[in-house]
Amino acid sequence: MKARQVAEIIEDFAPLCIQESWDNAGFCIGSPEAEVKGIMVGFDCTPSLIEEAVANGCNMVVTHHPLIFKGVRKIDPDTFLGSAIVAAIKHDMVVYSAHTNADKAADGVSRIMAEKLGLTGIEPLGEDGLGAIGTLPEAMDSKAFIELVKKAFGLPVLRCSKPLAKPVLRVAMCGGSGSSLIEEAEAKGADAYLCGDLSYHSFFTDPDFMLLDVGHYESEIDIVNKLFGLLSEKIHTFAVRRTQNNNNPVYYY
Repeated sequence: MKARQVAEIIEDFAPLCIQESWDNAGFCIGSPEAEVKGIMVGFDCTPSLIEEAVANGCNMVVTHHPLIFKGVRKIDPDTFLGSAIVAAIKHDMVVYSAHTNADKAADGVSRIMAEKLGLTGIEPLGEDGLGAIGTLPEAMDSKAFIELVKKAFGLPVLRCSKPLAKPVLRVAMCGGSGSSLIEEAEAKGADAYLCGDLSYHSFFTDPDFMLLDVGHYESEIDIVNKLFGLLSEKIHTFAVRRTQNNNNPVYYY
């Protein structure tokens, strides 16, 4: 199977044409015509992920985050990014990512987040397909809702704005850095909005609206299982493996 055929499976789920204009999803390193011998699926294309792929006989890496996101002016093997690029090229690795296209996919990142909370009536939050909004099975006290979120996303701690005096019923979310959709979430009647990478000033919210920062990694990590499942279902001629190295770069103490 060619690498482009692997990409076609992913793009049936998350077409590249729907990615954000600033994104760099798709092939990053290697030829679409390369013959694939095995695939390693992960979250970030780290040096350890590439080493794991090589050790398992895989010559294609599929991740959520692109390895090369912004312009690279030099490749220094002593840096984190440079060492990953050098390792990929050294081992003739094909590197592919499904990023904002997987965020926007109908069954992508935000939908997965919504389903973890048991929401119903789930629909896109933004006009371009980013984010999701839905309704809890029943209204909850805001502190009980916070505990639900912590349990659903496996969070030891959770940053949030002041808990609401009213119950939480309508909930919006966006995987990763979602601050750009805060106003959209509030305008669509959300009582609470979940995303990652919120800044200090974002937490000054209106009295009837609450923000919860669930973490960038924690909000998106389940897309790895989704991509692994898609490829495993369609490919039977070689191994599709799920990495053991999905390590959150943020540590909690």
